[in-house]
Parts: sequence; structure tokens; C-alpha cells
Amino acid sequence: MNQHKGELVPKATHLTPQAKSEIIQILSFLESFEDEVDGLLEMSAPNPYFKMSSYLVRRHLEAKVVTPTSLIGASGVPYATATRRMREMIEAGLIEQRPRTASGKSYSLHPSAAMLDAWTTFSSRVRRIATHTFGTPDARRAGTRDYYFGGSYRDAQTIQPPQVLLEPLKLSGGLRILVHGDPTFMVMHGLKRQFEQVVGCAIQQRAFSIDRLHEEAVKNAQRPTSRYDLIALDLPWVGEFAENGYLLPLDQILDVERLNPSDFHTAGWQAAHWGGRPYGVPSQTTPELLLYRKDLLAEAGLEPPQTTDAVLRIAEELHDPARGRYGIAWNAARGTALGHTFMMTCADFGQPLLNLPEQAGGYDASQLADGNYRPTIDSEAGLAAAEYLLSLLQYSPPDILSMSWYERVRPFANGKVAMAYGYTLLAPYYEQNPSCAAFGHVGYLPHPSGSDAPHIAPVGGYLLGIPANIAPERLEAAIEALIVFTSPEAQKLYVEHGSRTYPRYSVGADPEVRRLSPIFEAVEAMSWRDELQFWPRPPIPEINEIIRICGEECHDMLRGVQSSRAALRAAQKRADQCLREAGKL
Repeated sequence: MNQHKGELVPKATHLTPQAKSEIIQILSFLESFEDEVDGLLEMSAPNPYFKMSSYLVRRHLEAKVVTPTSLIGASGVPYATATRRMREMIEAGLIEQRPRTASGKSYSLHPSAAMLDAWTTFSSRVRRIATHTFGTPDARRAGTRDYYFGGSYRDAQTIQPPQVLLEPLKLSGGLRILVHGDPTFMVMHGLKRQFEQVVGCAIQQRAFSIDRLHEEAVKNAQRPTSRYDLIALDLPWVGEFAENGYLLPLDQILDVERLNPSDFHTAGWQAAHWGGRPYGVPSQTTPELLLYRKDLLAEAGLEPPQTTDAVLRIAEELHDPARGRYGIAWNAARGTALGHTFMMTCADFGQPLLNLPEQAGGYDASQLADGNYRPTIDSEAGLAAAEYLLSLLQYSPPDILSMSWYERVRPFANGKVAMAYGYTLLAPYYEQNPSCAAFGHVGYLPHPSGSDAPHIAPVGGYLLGIPANIAPERLEAAIEALIVFTSPEAQKLYVEHGSRTYPRYSVGADPEVRRLSPIFEAVEAMSWRDELQFWPRPPIPEINEIIRICGEECHDMLRGVQSSRAALRAAQKRADQCLREAGKL
């Protein structure tokens, strides 16, 4: 078995939840059976190999620590005998030792690949023997059929929980991570104890709002040594952080194939690149969709909207302020929030915010590192997007001009809004709260399009990257942590505990994941239709400033301070000046 430093247990040793459940059931049966045998003749001799093996496997599956002392205590034989038997099992490759302290004098014990494989096979055989011996003819036939034909197929589709590293990460003060304060990263924080068991060291996580996260990440890059081992970045920041040397290119520090790039959603993996090099690993791939109340549309005899005109018609039909219900909610708060809305609405009308070259399915944002780009804000598509936002204003809640990421989804969840533009990462607000009005009634669509443009679902989300100024002695451990936290096993665990984002195809295909929410099947279908696109949020170094400019000028437009054409001219002029100052024009 591969025991290289920091590597995960090979996939061949991974136990699916089905196998895990079966082993625990068989262990419980055997323990009860042993008690009965002991009471039968009052004469028996314990088998220390079996007792220690079963104890070790059960504690491993329950994610509980096993020490040499506790394993010896479970053997049922004298201390000296148990010590010898334990040493024999270690030498035979059945038990792995993992240091718990820097000195290596204290260590925990874990079942090896060979032991886990043996217990998996043994448990299946015990169940089949019991079925064939005590079951009815129908049960015997069903048991055989499930084992040979059903079980192996399901196992191939199912991802097991993360396995502990064979050797703990050696990081003074523990692993330090900078993240965004959204539901997925908060799930990650809630699983802190479990991941500390996986990586073998303490974890410290700091979370900020999106603007403060950017500020802290930039400030961290100016420090002589990074305060963080891993940092989360919003996808559009990649160009800025790559060009300024704030992140280490991954192909420089690890074998990228260890990440299994082909398993990531294409748009999410492409968005992690700048100049053809990956600078982060997708931690969240969360498209912005149109959320709608299926029950309200059905009661009104309305079909889900496919175009921006249809959105306006449905919003008008369901807008009833006298009863405290409004047609639609969206990001309209001044600055970054509204800037994102305008940028993605331009894409709904078939145009990116920059003069990107066209390609099949949209536009090519992979060559932006060449620097040959300029804003295309003041255009016919830009005007159509601005006019659409002005029209939405009529059917929006009265506080729409202060609504941003969370504020737009909350009224949708509690029934005050019939439709909303929102990222899938916010779905837990209504999918996991049976008391909210939207629970069980939400439909998901890519952005309805205008001007006969194709449907798209603009991809958002976050990458995890490694700061360029990380202390050299921490780099190797940071790489291993990056692989752990972005693995399919970790991503599935986030989903099981409430996240509604996933960057990997394998996680979306997991049958246990698909049963948790209709959002996974909907997003998977959009991915296969090539509707997940990252070009609506081009990751140039100046994008943060351009988004803010658009959000300020459009906010003045929505407030009636200036016309739509004046807003576009002003935003174009300021964006051009931004690129001029950066030497790009």
C-alpha cells in the first residue's frame, strides 16, 4: 500500500456507505453472537486478533481515535499477550500507525487497506451465508441477485466519506484558511472536528463578506509571510491575483493530475486558469439561476419563463403589494452587488462586458492574459440590459435598492417574492427549512434570455489557492490540505451537511447526493447542455473595479438620477479610464 507522506488511502480501500453500514451491522451481530456463545458453556477463550480487529474497524468507521492502550484493552487477553498480538498485526500490514505528536512517541492506530478489504469481503459473505441458510427461497434469490448485479453498480456510483491521511500534516499552529462567509464554507467550518481528524492537525478558519475577503486577501499578499495556508477567491479575481503574483501556479508546485481535472465542471475548471495555468482548485461551482415558485405559477396557470419578456409578464401577474407579495427580487444594492447583476444581464442579452471573441456556445475568455480587451458597456445589448433592470424595478420589493446576495433570497424563502435571481449556494435557506413558504416548491432555470440570445447560467463560486508568500516549510502540507478539501469525498460531505454547490461531476452523479435536492439534477442538465458559462464574469485584473463602477452608475439610473443611456456612457468612460491607468488602453 502507498504510504507516501500525506497521501490519502488509495481508492481501492475506500468504503462506500453501503459497505460501511454492512460492516457495522455484521460487527453488531457477531458481538451479540459472541455473548451468546460465552454464556452457553461458560468455557471459552478469546481470539485477540478478531477482537482487536473488530474494535479497530468499528472505531475507524465511527471516526474515533484508537490508541495502543485502548486496542490492548479490547483484546480480552493479558497485557503482554495483547501487546505481542498487536505487534504481529502491525508487522503483517494489518494495522497502520499515525504519529499524534511531533516527537512521534504518541501515535494512533488505523486499519490498513488489507484489513478493510478483508472485513468488507467477510461482511458480505456472512450476510449471504445467513440469507442462504435462514432466508426464504425468494429472499435467497433476491440476496444473490442484489449482491452480484445491484451492489457493484451502486458502489461504483457512490462516494465514501474522506479517509484520514496516513501521516498528519505538520503545521505549527495548525492549518489556517481564509474563506467567504457563505453557507458552504460555514458547513466546512461546522465539520471542523471531522476534518481535523482527517488531516491530523488543528484548523483555523476566518470568514469575511465578499468585499472584505478581497481586501484581506490583497492585504495578506503584501505581508512578508502569509498568515494563511489556503485562501478562497471569487472566480473573477483570478486574473488580478495571478498577474500580481499573489498566488502560486498549481502546475509549479504539484502534479495537477492528482486533482483529477476532468472531474470538474468545465466552466469551473476553466475559470481557475489565467494564461493557461491553474491558480486554484474549484471549491464551489455555483451558477446563478432564476428561482421560481412552482406552486404560485401553477395556481396562476403560468409556464416557467424562458425569456426576459416572460419574466416581466409573470412578475407583473404575481406582483400584489397589497397582500405583501412582490414579483421578483435581485441584486440591486449599490456597487459590487448591482454591478454583478448588470454584468450577467448583459450576458442574458448575448454580450459579455468585454470585447471577447465569439466561439461555439458563447465567448472565449481563455486568452485574457494577452491583455487585448476593452469594456463594451455602452452598447445596444448594454442598453437592453439596463432597460430590463428598470422594468424589473416595477415588480420588486420596496427595499430592492438595498438588496444584495442574501437579502434577495430571504424574502423569496419566506413567501414575499414569487421569483428571484440567486446562486445555488443560497438554496439551504429554503430547502432545509420546512417552515418557510418556499420549501418544496422551488423550480430552477438558467437565466431567461433576451434578444433571442442562448440560455446561460453564469457560473460563480470560489477557488481555493495557495498564497505565493506562504512560508516554505508549510507549502507541502498546504498542498495536501488543498487536495483533501477539494476532493470528491470532501465535496460530498459538504453536500450531506447542507451545501448546495458542487464543482465535480462525480459528486453530482452520486445517487445519494441526487436524492438530497432537485437542484443537483437541474444543474447537471444545464452542464450537459453547455449552459454553465464563466465568460459573463471575465476574470481580468481590473474586473473588481469595473463591476463596482457599473454598480454605482446603474444604481443612480435605478434611483432616477440619470437616464439609462447616461449611465452607460458614464460607466464606459470610467471603465476605459481604469484600463488606461492600468496600461491596457
